[in-house]
Amino acid sequence: MSALGLCLMCCMLLLLSSCESSDTSGAAYAREEEQKHEFFPEEVSYTRPSTLVEAIENPSPWVDSVFRTLSPEERIAQLIIIEAFSNQGPKYEADVMNLVTRYKVGGIIYFQGGPVRQAVLNNRLQAASKVPLLISMDAETGVGMRLDSTVQYPFQMMMGAIEDNGLIYRMGAEVAEEFKRLGMHVNFAPVADINNNSQNPIISYRAFGENKLDVTAKSLAYMRGMQENGIIAVAKHFPGHGDTDVDSHYDLPVIPHDRARLDSLELYPFRELIKHGIGGIMVAHMHMQQLDTTHNLPSTLSKPIVTSLLKNQLEFKGFGLYRCHGDEGCYQILQSGGGRGTRLMAGNDVLERLNSVPKAIQAIKQAIARGDLSQEEIDRRCKKMLAAKAWVGLDRYKPVELENLYEDLNPGIADSTNHALAEAAMTLLNNRKNFLPIRQKKRQRIATLSFGVVRPSIFQREINRHARIDADFVISRKANAKEVKQIKQKLKGYDLVLVGLYGPSVTPSNRLGYSKEATAYVTELARSNRSIMTLFDNPYTLNQFPDIHKSRVLILAYQAHMHAQVAAANCCLARYLHAASCPLPSTGTTSMDTALAKTNRYSP
Repeated sequence: MSALGLCLMCCMLLLLSSCESSDTSGAAYAREEEQKHEFFPEEVSYTRPSTLVEAIENPSPWVDSVFRTLSPEERIAQLIIIEAFSNQGPKYEADVMNLVTRYKVGGIIYFQGGPVRQAVLNNRLQAASKVPLLISMDAETGVGMRLDSTVQYPFQMMMGAIEDNGLIYRMGAEVAEEFKRLGMHVNFAPVADINNNSQNPIISYRAFGENKLDVTAKSLAYMRGMQENGIIAVAKHFPGHGDTDVDSHYDLPVIPHDRARLDSLELYPFRELIKHGIGGIMVAHMHMQQLDTTHNLPSTLSKPIVTSLLKNQLEFKGFGLYRCHGDEGCYQILQSGGGRGTRLMAGNDVLERLNSVPKAIQAIKQAIARGDLSQEEIDRRCKKMLAAKAWVGLDRYKPVELENLYEDLNPGIADSTNHALAEAAMTLLNNRKNFLPIRQKKRQRIATLSFGVVRPSIFQREINRHARIDADFVISRKANAKEVKQIKQKLKGYDLVLVGLYGPSVTPSNRLGYSKEATAYVTELARSNRSIMTLFDNPYTLNQFPDIHKSRVLILAYQAHMHAQVAAANCCLARYLHAASCPLPSTGTTSMDTALAKTNRYSP
């Protein structure tokens, strides 16, 4: 054969070898490790859609280009998001790296750690991944909810007391900037549940409130703030987790309501979010017997709920996410076959926080072999995942820049927004005879007292900055009779006492855990005519203090967030600050009014 003929044959072989089939057999799958990052297409004319839903419906050429490089098993793996912590050390990080390189998972959800550590780990995982990873975080209050040295915004219940939803949009936009700076793309927020059960142990302060219109408006504001700035928002927990007294992390809540009730209340925020283009919805882990009669089947695995209701009836086109809660029962259901096997993934697009990636992949492969699920359906979901990756910019992936990371994650505007949110949320339940703002008189002796802290609180220190305070006192939530007697003796000669009530944690609580002696003393102070009472915790806990509604002044600050404590001090001392930081008067959120009304102790 001539040299020219040999050359032509080689060219033909190269051309044939470069043409990959789109079938599901995996025969044409390109296995060479050195080619794993060579799927990026040349520049083509493509206008990035304004919303994720549009990107899913009109995927970029990059999506097909990447999809053709994936084996059938890798297409399954693209639908799996694994958890990662940046504070667990090298051995743990090596285990995460193994899941990325060996199984080619689709994404990471980060939890506790630090910003620089996470950025370093993230860059390493992205560099090792065949397909860029979709990076997410469960950060309802911003990245400070998970990472040290970063900004944390208020919980949603506090924001439920804010009338200006523009502030919530502003917060969402700033959260989006923090996410992008850390190389993240998806936030599992907002919580769109209507908290219509005051005994709810898992939603409670994480919800905007009880009124469906308020919850919807604020959820939309938070969603738009993030999505209009390039971050995918995930509303939770569909079809509604508000009316339960069981924590779904430990047991399976049962919701008895019929479809008419769900349509009129629980489903309302989700329906509106879908209309306005929410990118993702997380399905709740609960049993809704009126929607699926299968005995004890969680809604996460229910085809009538996920496919029929969410996707078909509500016409949701974004991502349906299934959080497995890390329990082995998930795999038993997935592998069981028969009636429940037909509900595999139930129409969910992504599996998140699995304990065992290989078990999940094997379960799905077995379901495909049984005919309970088709490879074509997996392929469709895989392309949806890739479309999301393209929409957030992973088709042009760049590593996280480490320089100035702390500074960029703690901008001055975030502090200003936090102050604005806190001041707008302060709720003045009582202000008898317009006692506030305090008008300090000559020879008037004023003290501050905080329950539940070991040293004077930020609230007390802020009061001291702007008023003439004679003494600051603290007392334990668990104070015994002797300790209460001692503090009473110390406060005898004071004309006015500013009282701060704190719970057991910086996170709002369902139970404050005050001793009967401490509770009795709070009640005594409330009944006196010389106390200003401020609660820095979940407002539902007010009913743990008999007669607190009789306080001369009663302020709700919702949580012990630094900015909330400063705002509460400003509320008390507006005269000194020449600004009325606290609305005068205000009845607060629906959540608060209803919680108090249920105790028959307070009527706004």
